[in-house]
Amino acid sequence: MIDTSRIERGGLIVLLAVVTASLLFVVSGFASALLWAALAALMFSALNERLLERWPGRRSLAAAMTLLIITFAVIIPAMLIGTMVVQQAAGVFGQMRSGEINFAMYFQQVHNALPGRVQAMLGNAGLGTFELVQSRLADAISSSATMLTQRALAIGANAAAFVLAFGVGLYVTFFLLRDGHALGPTIIRALPLEHSVAQRIADRFVAAVRATLKGSVVVALVQGMLGAITFAIVGLPAALLWGALMAIAALLPAIGPAIIWGPVAIYLFATGALWQGVVVTASGVVVIGMADNILRPMLVGRDTGIPDWLVLVTTLGGIELLGLSGIVIGPVVGALFITAWQILTEQRLAARTASAAPKLD
Repeated sequence: MIDTSRIERGGLIVLLAVVTASLLFVVSGFASALLWAALAALMFSALNERLLERWPGRRSLAAAMTLLIITFAVIIPAMLIGTMVVQQAAGVFGQMRSGEINFAMYFQQVHNALPGRVQAMLGNAGLGTFELVQSRLADAISSSATMLTQRALAIGANAAAFVLAFGVGLYVTFFLLRDGHALGPTIIRALPLEHSVAQRIADRFVAAVRATLKGSVVVALVQGMLGAITFAIVGLPAALLWGALMAIAALLPAIGPAIIWGPVAIYLFATGALWQGVVVTASGVVVIGMADNILRPMLVGRDTGIPDWLVLVTTLGGIELLGLSGIVIGPVVGALFITAWQILTEQRLAARTASAAPKLD
């Protein structure tokens, strides 16, 4: 006799797999917008709940006000700062092409100020003469110009698609804020896992997202701002641009913003700008460096259990695969990986303990 129930269950699983894959394919063009909408709803859920306490039962109004606050407190300032950074980047690039900014000459000044042994090491590496450095920088500038041109054309061609994705992200954020209280438990119940396991994975997912956004992105933005202020104090051109680069570098643990302020300080010391070099070094070590140690515990509030080396590797890998979204997705995948193996290990240990326990008649 044919077991029709097993066939029906198997057919349902196949149907779910096909429908899910089809849905992912259909919305793949808006994957980034949907991801950031979910992240925004998750990060501002506490604000939404506070507004809901003020207007009980009016979830649509609370969600709309939360979205309004997100727009004026986050989105508009980010767009303004992004525009200023792009303008400064364009100015620096124009000065590089005109010869007003000559990084090869700057390198030569630093090279001449180094000890002889260090100069010999650079010479063995092919970086010891002005001509070699100038040639390599010219190649780098040429390739950068080509890349920037291609990116500019791509942005212009996809401007309408960007506006559409941005609108979809805001629209989805509103509904996630309004209906998130019911959507989250529904997803947990639908997962093909034990309820306790599904709840634990969901909790770790939320903790990892908040830790990444609050403990990494916010801290990186603060460090970038401090770097921009420091560079403006010492008179470095395009201070906002270098601050933005420092914010990006600060997303990488163990490396951090020293990638930016370190070479700047070396150049200042090598060219005789002593007080400027002291200011940059002191700010980098004391102010910018301590910002991570002070702000991260305050913003994260608890240990997520993700080693720094795994955060570094998953962040770099996520950026390489997914671009900007990989900053969040990479560490979250690492956190879920650790959690899943911890759950499996605990279940195996519990099973061994139960099997080894003496049985009572």
